[in-house]
Amino acid sequence: MKKIIFMSFMSLFMTFSFTSCREETEKEKIINEMKDEGADIDVSEDGDKIKMETENRKVKIKTDDDGDVKIKDKKDNDN
Repeated sequence: MKKIIFMSFMSLFMTFSFTSCREETEKEKIINEMKDEGADIDVSEDGDKIKMETENRKVKIKTDDDGDVKIKDKKDNDN
């Protein structure tokens, strides 16, 4: 009986641990990447538009009413 209870608790624990781990969305990856580069970040009051800019890269992220995310990423190649 102890073995059954132990296995039940372990399976429940593993279920919660796997569901709590998630991958970052593309939006989150870009925001973190731009923060690491030291970008100037401007967020609109409603949070639907995010503008980030570094010396050689400009990124605009827009979320529409349906929840769709549009990302515009412009990189300047000044080589």
